[in-house]
Amino acid sequence: MLAFLACVSSACTPVKVLNSLVPETSYTLLSAKVYGTSNREKLDIYLPKTSSKENAAQSTNALKKVVIFYYGGNWDSGERADYKFVGEALSAQGFIVVIPDYRVYPQVLFPEFMADPASAAKWVKDNISQYGGDANRVFLAGHSAGAHIAVMLALNAEYLAKQNLAPNDFAGVIGLAGPYDFLPLKSDRLKTIFGAETEQWKSQPINFVNGKNPPLLLAVGKKDGTVWPRNTYNLSKKIKENNGLVEVSEYANYGHIDMVAKLAKPLRGDGELLKAMTVFINSH
Repeated sequence: MLAFLACVSSACTPVKVLNSLVPETSYTLLSAKVYGTSNREKLDIYLPKTSSKENAAQSTNALKKVVIFYYGGNWDSGERADYKFVGEALSAQGFIVVIPDYRVYPQVLFPEFMADPASAAKWVKDNISQYGGDANRVFLAGHSAGAHIAVMLALNAEYLAKQNLAPNDFAGVIGLAGPYDFLPLKSDRLKTIFGAETEQWKSQPINFVNGKNPPLLLAVGKKDGTVWPRNTYNLSKKIKENNGLVEVSEYANYGHIDMVAKLAKPLRGDGELLKAMTVFINSH
């Protein structure tokens, strides 16, 4: 409560108020690890803390599953520090969580903005064992624009190939309220970000389905008026038609922001979104 009052009195943003209420007892934060050359190419690592009872039940050499979380922000904004609540939620389940920043518009356009997420994934594969993570059990996840990025990495192999990786080098992918089939573009800003109309098809994950993707969990809020639920349903349908691996998790009363904010402990309720993600990760 004191943290909340201090944050309010200093005119904090809503996410900072939210993060001020998130417990810090379940993780150790390693901040600003560098994975590239620009100032935006840094990442935070949330290492789960385990109790003495848990340590006694597990081998001290057991490597943990890893989740790379790409935040949303319309491909033009976002800060890794704003997603402490995601790091806490997933690290409390025993996973190592990595949240990278990546370059966004206007610094980069599509497809250039796919390069940093792929590079961050490569850094994790190469380095996470130093922090107790299992490089063979790394999951990609994201919300909104971040879900677009995570799912695009899973479906269009060209971005990971530039890092000498392939989609099936990852154990699974989670998309929360993602835009996967969102043409035609309406706003001038999006038209600038995604380029000439004749080339915009390349920005749609649905156009790269071949049935060879790693397992996908697509979570959708049925009251989402920002990214229409049809994005999830259309992509799932096409993956199933191609005999690919996909699950859909629906939330009848969730809007767009709920599809990530409900991971935060103060807003979690019965934790149905976090439970679905945890079950998916633990089953692959």
